[in-house]
Amino acid sequence: MYCSKCGNQLTAGSAFCQVCGTPVPAAAPVGAFPAPGVPELMPGAGAAAAAVSPHWLPMPTRTYAGFWLRFVAFVIDGLILSVVTSALFFPIMALTGFGAAIRGIHPGQEPGPEFVAAILSAVPLLIGVSVLVKWLYSAYSESSEWQATPGKKVLSIVVTDLNGNRISFARASGRFFAKYVSGLTLLIGYIMAGFTERKKALHDVLAGCLVLRS
Repeated sequence: MYCSKCGNQLTAGSAFCQVCGTPVPAAAPVGAFPAPGVPELMPGAGAAAAAVSPHWLPMPTRTYAGFWLRFVAFVIDGLILSVVTSALFFPIMALTGFGAAIRGIHPGQEPGPEFVAAILSAVPLLIGVSVLVKWLYSAYSESSEWQATPGKKVLSIVVTDLNGNRISFARASGRFFAKYVSGLTLLIGYIMAGFTERKKALHDVLAGCLVLRS
């Protein structure tokens, strides 16, 4: 390297020329200039790229739906189902002759065999239709794109598998019928949603499901 003024050869690391005293310009550090064909990054671009690196992004968190939120959704769904089952009650009474048998009863008169037969045919049919409606209502809704019954949808609750994915109709059906097991535990199976780690009721555990806030 030579002095730009007098041409004297400079020693490595010199700040001034030993002959004329001219300051020696600092050498540009390696990598200060982009290599040919490599685009130059804007100032701060490297830091910005590091800031959004997927390796440093926080893991997504899940918010589980607790007992009381699910209870409100249960009440909403119960009101909807009561309207549907009530609409089906009258046709069933007509088909089984239960309504006619009731109208045939007079004060002070004991029910005849036709009334008993109407009771025996109407009650099981009413129970069966009620279970069928509730099953299809719950399983179809929770396995649909909504991933929730209308009551859960109103409260932004979804039912997923353990990986947060949409469940199948078969799994949703299993979850529905597992609710009867939760009911046989003096409702402790339902109350479990209030104190378990991931707010899972007994029927959620049996069906391998989670109930999340969307």
